Amino acid sequence: MKSKIMNLTDAVREIPDGAEIAFGGFAITRSPIAFFNELIRQGKKDLIVYQDVVCMGTDMLVGSGAVKRLSYGGGSLDRFGRVERINDAYEKGTIDAREFSGLSIAYRFLAGSLGIPFIPTKILLGTAMIENLQKKNDDSLMISSSPFDDGEKLVLLKSLQPDYAVIHAPYADEKGNVMIDGPVWDLEMGKAAKKLYVTVDQIVSNEFVKSHPEKVTIPNIYVHGIIEVPYGAYPTAVYKMYDYDGDMLTKYAKCNKKQEEFDEFLKYYVLGTKDHDEFLEKCGGVKMLSKIKADPVYGYSKNWGDADEQH
Repeated sequence: MKSKIMNLTDAVREIPDGAEIAFGGFAITRSPIAFFNELIRQGKKDLIVYQDVVCMGTDMLVGSGAVKRLSYGGGSLDRFGRVERINDAYEKGTIDAREFSGLSIAYRFLAGSLGIPFIPTKILLGTAMIENLQKKNDDSLMISSSPFDDGEKLVLLKSLQPDYAVIHAPYADEKGNVMIDGPVWDLEMGKAAKKLYVTVDQIVSNEFVKSHPEKVTIPNIYVHGIIEVPYGAYPTAVYKMYDYDGDMLTKYAKCNKKQEEFDEFLKYYVLGTKDHDEFLEKCGGVKMLSKIKADPVYGYSKNWGDADEQH
């Protein structure tokens, strides 16, 4: 099988303006930050974005003016702060923001991964979310009666098969077999996408994968490209690889409240760097990376408690 290894710059270049793209990760865990940053560097515009739980990367993408429409199920910088660029854009109406529940978007991805046109559920019934979506004439859902004539009211969620999707994982081989330790929230999303890009901290041999087939979370048939980017989720965490960087998340949470301060952050850390390696250097380099390295037993940094006390 042909190698699926790609360069980050080339992979992002394949994403056209106006593309429909979904992102994995969960708040401050396993977010594909390197891919987000490269989208911003290349000046992508009018993106239609889907994400279960938004993160720092999504917030930066919105703040940079790259997003036209955002469908999401909430999210934050966890205890470090809020996604203020998203919140500000929502309140000012500068993007078409559509709030779902995280589970309802996950169900849409599930339907997409199964190849079915919709999935019935009772999620969102009686909520303001469904009212707001109906006001926007969102075609992704409709209220219907059960076909079994039992009087049940259902929400039919339209399947979601985005043109592109991006997730971050700790490992993959060159053939595209992806291995993820710990909780997985983006499996169905990855399988539903027409083209899935996976940034990984390390590319391992196919022999290693053959020796540990039970570790394969997403098989290569679903993967379009594998991009090796060590610490590609930084400053968010990757279980058993590295912890989140509380210092950096705190810094970002302070500057994303105002567009002017956010623009300075973006100019220095993203637009002022040519790649993810330079981004990491500006964020603290080797000293910082050694501090957040995960303990092999617990899967988190031994310095986590110290950082927690600081914030």
